[in-house]
Amino acid sequence: MTETPLTSDADPAQTAAKEATKPEPTPAQHPWAELAPDRFRLLRLAPLMTDPVSGARPLRFVELAQLERHTPQQSLLRLFIHLPGEKHSKKTNVLEVWADHGTKELRFGPDSGLRIEPANRGLGRFLLAQGISWAQRRWSHYLVEGGTLAAKDALDERMRLHRDHCLQTQGFDIEYVESQNKASYGAPRVSALRPDWNREKVQILELQDAAAMLEQADRKLLEQENEVHSLQERLSRLRREDGSLRFTIACLVAFALFQAGLLIWIATR
Repeated sequence: MTETPLTSDADPAQTAAKEATKPEPTPAQHPWAELAPDRFRLLRLAPLMTDPVSGARPLRFVELAQLERHTPQQSLLRLFIHLPGEKHSKKTNVLEVWADHGTKELRFGPDSGLRIEPANRGLGRFLLAQGISWAQRRWSHYLVEGGTLAAKDALDERMRLHRDHCLQTQGFDIEYVESQNKASYGAPRVSALRPDWNREKVQILELQDAAAMLEQADRKLLEQENEVHSLQERLSRLRREDGSLRFTIACLVAFALFQAGLLIWIATR
């Protein structure tokens, strides 16, 4: 009976080289990473004055989508802002709030940072306020895991001040290290954060409110259609009267010319 050798005659150097050239295994994706939202609401963005950087800020309606999951180990709230007729990167208009029940810590994400479009419309504070409110209803005693702020969010002084004001208004602490470009955020506990936002800029429309707005818009459209129909009828009547007046004037002019010619003929006879 032939025994299977426990060792191999292959060169150890070649074996090591083959092991080095093997591709590194990709990290396992979280099972909640690709889940689609299951709750939706309508947001009204109030019209604001034109901003010198972001441009015009007209009245807009956007969709707030929400995904919530819980296990004994962790919980997740993921919020999306969908813009009708526009497509953006998957990392844009997304806020994640992760609760680790083992360490009793709360973490805000995504790791790439909070990117909001359209900018300067109050959506950043709104998303943070929704995430904070969700966490405070359940785990207000949890610690808040801090993070580093991306330098690209503070390319100029105006952007930096706007970012810091947004975070500080929600109760986060901002600390700078070495220079104004390197900053981190944090908070002692979830209870120290503030779940409020500028309700004049961003308004949540419930189903009944949205239906009432649609009914009001439909009534206004019907009223405008009736006004347009009345104006068209009046314009048609005026055009008919104008045609009659033109015909009458033409007849009078022809009669006057006939009489003038007749008088001249009588005078010359």
